[in-house]
Amino acid sequence: MSTALIVLAAGQGSRMNSDLPKVLHQVAGAPLLVHAMKSGAALAPERQVVVVGHGGAQVAEAARRWDDEIQIAEQTEQLGTAHAVAQARPALEGFTGDAIVLYGDTPFISPDTIEQMVQARSAHDVVILGFEAADPGRYGRLVMNGDKLERIVEFKDATEAERAITLCNSGVVCAKAEVLFDLIDKVGNDNASGEYYLTDIVGLAWDTGRSATAVTCAESETMGVNTRAQLAEAEAEFQSKMRAEMLDNGITMTAPETVFFAHDTIVGRDTIIEPNVVFGPEVTVESGATIRAFSHLEGCHVSRGAIIGPYARLRPGAEISEHAHIGNFVEVKNAMIGEGAKANHLTYIGDATIGKGTNIGAGTITCNYDGFFKHHTEIGENAFIGSSTMLVAPVRVGHGAMTGSGSVVTTDVEDGALALGRAKQVNKPKMAFKLMDMLRAKKAAAKKETN
Repeated sequence: MSTALIVLAAGQGSRMNSDLPKVLHQVAGAPLLVHAMKSGAALAPERQVVVVGHGGAQVAEAARRWDDEIQIAEQTEQLGTAHAVAQARPALEGFTGDAIVLYGDTPFISPDTIEQMVQARSAHDVVILGFEAADPGRYGRLVMNGDKLERIVEFKDATEAERAITLCNSGVVCAKAEVLFDLIDKVGNDNASGEYYLTDIVGLAWDTGRSATAVTCAESETMGVNTRAQLAEAEAEFQSKMRAEMLDNGITMTAPETVFFAHDTIVGRDTIIEPNVVFGPEVTVESGATIRAFSHLEGCHVSRGAIIGPYARLRPGAEISEHAHIGNFVEVKNAMIGEGAKANHLTYIGDATIGKGTNIGAGTITCNYDGFFKHHTEIGENAFIGSSTMLVAPVRVGHGAMTGSGSVVTTDVEDGALALGRAKQVNKPKMAFKLMDMLRAKKAAAKKETN
């Protein structure tokens, strides 16, 4: 059976106290909305619809960055969840498979849980995702009779007996698309909020000769994000799970509680990650690498056996080859570092290609930006770049070439050549003493004048 995703992302999220739409606040380097969409993407849905409202243009842009084939539906009035789902009807015109309703502010529903809902749908017309709540609070309650879900009662409409139920509603729904929209057409707004509740479709299913059931999951999967505090809790929940997964996959972390991963971080086994390392989005680290303490990586690829840090920064486009070393206070951006090459201290390498076995001395800078355009630096294999060399791009240093410490290199250096680009040094005898005496006198005079 084919599936379609309907992701509700129209809420303003006023409790976030933010100009940014709630679903665009990030956990692990990705908007909440993207986390929800990734959960459903494991089913390879035939169609995906995101229902937007507040900040709709921003939300739509973020959704299409994730998948440019996603369809957008707009909820111009906030009249409840059933009304929001109804806005997806035109985008699913002619679709005959199962529709799954997810929420853009509920990022952790697992693909396995959604798969269980799809399987349960083969025996029932409507499947609701529930969870046993440690503190049911104001959640809607699932009223069960065996494996049959008789109805969902919103907290504000529930009796005392119904409020005592601990099986709660996550809001996630699976139903055949035509059945879902048929039931939504029958939903009314005769309730305490005057809204069209998606939860009402359960009772309506039984009224129309259909059946409903519930699938349960861990409460942590249903965590919703409505406040900044809950956003922090969601981040902590994600990081806790990711750290455990990394450890299980053969990664060594000496202080895992200090390491932060992005939603898409990939790390090969036998990699060592020291304390206080941060992974931004789009990072792949191959097996057997070492990421030393206080390093920050984003948009980069680190090959087998490479050593990064401590205190290194890899920016987007950094490609670190096998057994290369990127040391303390070295920044690499949009550059390829060849096999076994080393840049161990206080260096910036941007828009560059560094050859195999080359050594980059401390304080080296590739001067890649002229204020308007970026320019490329190429350094060949087994070259030696002396400390504090300024490489003014575009420039090429050949294979086996060298630069003298303190050089400013503005023209290409041929293979095997030594480049010296220093100004001539001039020593003036006794001038330091005279200069210091003059400055002391000036300082004393200025102090006397002030007093």
